[in-house]
Amino acid sequence: MILRLAIASLVARALTVTMTVLAIALSVALFLGVEKVRTGAKASFADTISGTDLIVGARSGSVQLLLYSVFRIGNATNNITWESYQDIAARPEVDWIVPISLGDSHRQFRVMGTTAAFFERYKYRQGRALAVADGVVISDLFDAVIGSDVAATLGYSVDDRIVVAHGLASFTEHKDQPFRVSGILEKTGTPVDRTVIVSLEAIEAIHVDWQSGAQIPGQSTPVDVIRQMDLQPEAVTAALVGMQSPLQTFALQRAINEYPEEPLLAVLPGVALQELWAIVGVAETALLGVSAMVVVTALIGMMATIFSSLNERRREMAIFRAMGARPMTILGLLVLEAMLTAAVGAALGLGLLYLALVIVQPFIDSAFGLWLPIEAPSLREAWVLLGVVAAGAIVSLLPALRAYRLSLADGMMVRT
Repeated sequence: MILRLAIASLVARALTVTMTVLAIALSVALFLGVEKVRTGAKASFADTISGTDLIVGARSGSVQLLLYSVFRIGNATNNITWESYQDIAARPEVDWIVPISLGDSHRQFRVMGTTAAFFERYKYRQGRALAVADGVVISDLFDAVIGSDVAATLGYSVDDRIVVAHGLASFTEHKDQPFRVSGILEKTGTPVDRTVIVSLEAIEAIHVDWQSGAQIPGQSTPVDVIRQMDLQPEAVTAALVGMQSPLQTFALQRAINEYPEEPLLAVLPGVALQELWAIVGVAETALLGVSAMVVVTALIGMMATIFSSLNERRREMAIFRAMGARPMTILGLLVLEAMLTAAVGAALGLGLLYLALVIVQPFIDSAFGLWLPIEAPSLREAWVLLGVVAAGAIVSLLPALRAYRLSLADGMMVRT
């Protein structure tokens, strides 16, 4: 009976109720949208590198090693000698190993030297492999594969010529050995998008006439001669390691951290990513706080709407009382109306969120590399929806208690 009364009362005030429902729906959609973006960003961050068991570099800190080897931020404290790299690669526990050489740049983008195995072994977003959107991977000494952001920002296409600068903030360029863009990678949403990838041998080739960080005056070795040289590197910056068995990971990590020939550090990418997220993930709390305040504002607006409608409904409440309705029935009616309004608003907000996801998901994935999965509401999101309904009941208590205290005579009295 009271449910029918509540529904009829809401229908009778359709315009006001509709505006309140829309306010709650938009706030719920915003809150859940921020939650989707937050969890999607965290998942994308954690999936920046997957399928790699260890990252090896010079001894420093785990976050620092992760920053320069994966995110191309900062510099290594030292390099790994080629002999140590080969020693690690020869261990029976190692299934594969990919070297990384950093240090040069091209117009604010980092240049990374590696091997062809990088394109096969580097995985992101739970095992997705790198794919070439245009062109091919490295096939010549002076070929370069560029990330999607590099191509978009600098307007490069396949077969364009690029010149690598020495160091990160240097005006000295390796003009004698220009590179050809052989391929452009698809968008990944990882630091690969902002990287110029060349071969390890190419890194050595452009530094043939360099010594102690500077070019030897008057020396310029012809490219044809360089191609005939032994371009094996003396050192690399870091290495990505895949294990024969995950059970052997900790044993190899300990062996590398205790390596007697030089101070090295091996870190688990997942652990290091969690440490880094603990530092940079403060913004997610701020986002949640802002969106929660939007929901609270909508609920306060609903309470104000109920309050403002009480004066108009005084006679209605008095008629209910005259027909035998108890004060608790009046209180329950107003609380139930608020809960129904909040429930419809929450459900509509959820529907708006999924409609928006269907529309913008492909664009966000291609433009930002951020994957927002369309899946059933999580337990956390279900609790949020229930919380909105419960909060609707709570904020309605104050105006409901006021209606509870109104006397029958007060409702029947005509005020002029």
